[in-house]
Amino acid sequence: MTTDLSHLASEAFCYLTTTGRVSGRPHTIEIWFALNQQTLYMLSGGMERSDWVKNAWRQPNVTVKIKDMVFAGKARPVKDTAEDALARQLIGAKYHESEDDLDEWLKSALPVAVDLLV
Repeated sequence: MTTDLSHLASEAFCYLTTTGRVSGRPHTIEIWFALNQQTLYMLSGGMERSDWVKNAWRQPNVTVKIKDMVFAGKARPVKDTAEDALARQLIGAKYHESEDDLDEWLKSALPVAVDLLV
């Protein structure tokens, strides 16, 4: 049986906590996200140069806070072409009304998945 997280999907941000690859200390960022069942998708405009991505690749065990709920999760790169397209489509659909022009970011940013352990 899977946990229904759909009530959290409309939240504007989540808070991703990774373990610092140098310091070993928790590092939390606020980031846009989209949910697909128990998988959370984010896009990194800084690609693999972003500290949070480097941290997640080094130590994939992360925590995610959405609203007042905290989940353990495992971060992973999105390598499958269909999943890559899904991540971009979900995030683009969710944030399409943003005042920013997201077209280039949606095409070029690095998709990252977190499989939530629920």
